[in-house]
Amino acid sequence: MDAYYPVAIVTLVTGLMIFGMAITVARTHGATGLLAPIMTGHPQLERVIRGHMNTIEWVPIFLPSMWLFAIYWDVTWAAIIGVVWIVGRIAYFVGYLVEPNRRYPGFFIQAVATFTLLLGALGRITFLWIA
Repeated sequence: MDAYYPVAIVTLVTGLMIFGMAITVARTHGATGLLAPIMTGHPQLERVIRGHMNTIEWVPIFLPSMWLFAIYWDVTWAAIIGVVWIVGRIAYFVGYLVEPNRRYPGFFIQAVATFTLLLGALGRITFLWIA
């Protein structure tokens, strides 16, 4: 199990990042005066909720891909690409809050990281299975 410390840390930091985004959602609810469960009515609230939810939507693709990449390829590279994913998600979230069109660079970064992990794991598993 010692070998998986880096991806375990990235997994936990992912959870902390999502928690931080949830706190931002809660603060935005308070700042706009639109308390939960209201989800619409102010552009800033809608952007922060959408940025948070979009991140949550990507987690079920990212985390298994990162872990399987770590198991079947390399733990260090899985963790490094995982950190790139986190950086991309944060850039996406912050960009979305500032101006919706500024979310695209972060989206591109995290999408490339995700598909590197996903396709890398899938390719390696398929290769080992067939071989």
